[in-house]
Amino acid sequence: KSYRELALDGLWNNNPATVQILGLCPLLAVTGTVVNALGLGLATLVVLMGSNICVSLIRQYVTDAVRLPAFVMIIAAMVTVIEMLMQAFTFELYEILGIFIPLIVTNCTVLGRADAFASKNPVLPAALDGFMMGLGFLVILLILGGMRELIGLGTLFTNMQLLFGPMAADWQIQVVENYGGFLFAILPPGAFVGLGLIIAGKNVIDKRLKAIQKARATDEPKVSRRVRTTGKVS
Repeated sequence: KSYRELALDGLWNNNPATVQILGLCPLLAVTGTVVNALGLGLATLVVLMGSNICVSLIRQYVTDAVRLPAFVMIIAAMVTVIEMLMQAFTFELYEILGIFIPLIVTNCTVLGRADAFASKNPVLPAALDGFMMGLGFLVILLILGGMRELIGLGTLFTNMQLLFGPMAADWQIQVVENYGGFLFAILPPGAFVGLGLIIAGKNVIDKRLKAIQKARATDEPKVSRRVRTTGKVS
């Protein structure tokens, strides 16, 4: 695939969350606020990109018998590094995300990209594939987290200092003043409804894009061609 196709696949055509429907457990569990979604999304992106690079580097030296165990070990090592970094620099956010950081190891998106793409392609395409798949997953996390925080709390970018330090303490935006809150949006059922709306919106856009392409193909003038025959025609 070209680099453009890899980018479009990760962001839209083959997005892990809205098309492949993978990684739903962390996607639905931690997207109550933007900062939680951003923290998990960045961790997943780094793991995806790092594991794809490592798998691509060793693809010619690993036999089929140990391929999957080797991939899992690489992914687990990457997750351990991310976990230790978060413990060192964003400990409060790490405690909030809890078990969902170690569970990145079991995210089917990470192992799926390592086995389906990184193990069959050079380092640069594998790195781009991991980055764009992680970015696509991160974008959906942010959209869902923003929707739930806005509807549930009436705010945006609450507690961003957990990820970016004291300089982000005043980043919070109070969108609705004196908002009583909407508990349903913050609870797991609200996450299911929010994700369903995002997937439905994507399907509507895809349907309209296909209709536009079909209309353009129909409007293109047909070029008539003259056929020359040789010999005798009886």
